[in-house]
Amino acid sequence: MELSAVLSPAPEGGYVAFNPETGTTTQGETVEEALANLREATELYLEEFHLSVSGRPLLTTFQVTAHA
Repeated sequence: MELSAVLSPAPEGGYVAFNPETGTTTQGETVEEALANLREATELYLEEFHLSVSGRPLLTTFQVTAHA
């Protein structure tokens, strides 16, 4: 099963990893560690809650105008 991972730098260092399909969130000191932790957390979640995924995840970015 292919799922999405959104990684953001954590203010205290390292990364926060989030899976939008399940809502699982975790962290790690490196991208690799954050992804490994997210994989584990998501697998544990899926043991309890069934998830039906159709199609491939799509992640994109967009820009907004900042107002002072």
